[in-house]
Amino acid sequence: MKAQILSKISPIENRPLELADIPIPQPKAKEILVKIAACGVCHTELDEIEGRLQLKLPIVLGHEIIGRVESLGSEVTKFGIGDRVGIAWIYSACGKCRFCQEDKENLCPDFQGTGCHANGGYAQYVVVSEDFAYLIPDRFTDSQAAPLLCAGAIGFRGLKLSGIKPGQTLGLFGFGASAHIVIQVAKYWKCKIFVFSRSEEHRRLAEKLGAAWTGRAEDEPPQEINCAIDFTPVGETVPYALRVLEKGGRLVLAVIRKRGPIPPLDYAQLLWDEKEIKSVANITREDAQDFLPLAADIPIIPEVQEFKLDEANEALILLKQGKIQGAAVLRMD
Repeated sequence: MKAQILSKISPIENRPLELADIPIPQPKAKEILVKIAACGVCHTELDEIEGRLQLKLPIVLGHEIIGRVESLGSEVTKFGIGDRVGIAWIYSACGKCRFCQEDKENLCPDFQGTGCHANGGYAQYVVVSEDFAYLIPDRFTDSQAAPLLCAGAIGFRGLKLSGIKPGQTLGLFGFGASAHIVIQVAKYWKCKIFVFSRSEEHRRLAEKLGAAWTGRAEDEPPQEINCAIDFTPVGETVPYALRVLEKGGRLVLAVIRKRGPIPPLDYAQLLWDEKEIKSVANITREDAQDFLPLAADIPIIPEVQEFKLDEANEALILLKQGKIQGAAVLRMD
């Protein structure tokens, strides 16, 4: 099968992904083999490629996978041949530690990430445990469904962790793949949304999707915000978000890594008045299972830019440059 292989850490501008022929993996007893139709392109891949996130090398990246079940392990009971399934960032967890027992499998010390610790979706086929795959609602095309598996699910987790309530004002810092899905959920929940983005094109998309106000991170919004989610890969947005957060408000950092450190924070001006900062670490299976039917009901329609598998480096370079509108998706056909 064709697959994009990452063998060494490198700036993405060096185009380190190499298209190669590798054997099609064979499913074990409880695993399914999935023929991949589409795989979303995520900022996490930039963190992996450029060394901000530890991973197993060589590796096939990609964790927003949509495809159809091609073959079954001998003990599979949950899926049949031809079922359309999705695979997300959570590839496996131990199921036995206290975090797994407390419905916090995203914090499991043996957490395995798809495309990080096990081969992922920048390829024509992938294997995964039947317990870590999800049926995909018919409403979505393959390309529309792909970003729901991470950009959507992790954004949904961040939205829940923010504590936002209907009628309140939510600030979104950065407006890429995840935020452009989150705004659609927040509008469905009848929230007012302010979007902070350096990109004029992204701000226009935010307005199209219902933002009540848009500006840059350093701009002053019309009012304080009740909650905020920071999707940006830079640390500088954190003090800007705290500055416009109301007393007792919570800022959620919905990224795995920041490219640079968070600047020193003036406690009295930015953190006092019981403001909170909370990180998002991975997702649970429950996040994906809850989010996918909600996305179909709303319905959420992601904006996608499609690329061929052999264009993966180019898609990631555009993502780093902030030139992707909505989400980038690799098509295997």
